[in-house]
Amino acid sequence: MTKTKITVNNNGSLKIDGDFEIVDMQGNAYGLQGRTVVSLCRCGLSNNKPFCDGAHKGHLEHEAKAFDLPSKKQ
Repeated sequence: MTKTKITVNNNGSLKIDGDFEIVDMQGNAYGLQGRTVVSLCRCGLSNNKPFCDGAHKGHLEHEAKAFDLPSKKQ
């Protein structure tokens, strides 16, 4: 089984690619209609939340650059 990959896009969404399920707070699954790639909103402006609709364009500035988190607290 391949890993699910989440890509943090510059100035935009979180792209999820692979085998995944997205559920609401009650555990109800969103109907993804067989999609294996979706983009999730992270700007809060989408009219299709939690999915991205491109509303972030010109409203979100973030250069996605990977870094290491600090060690977990014991």
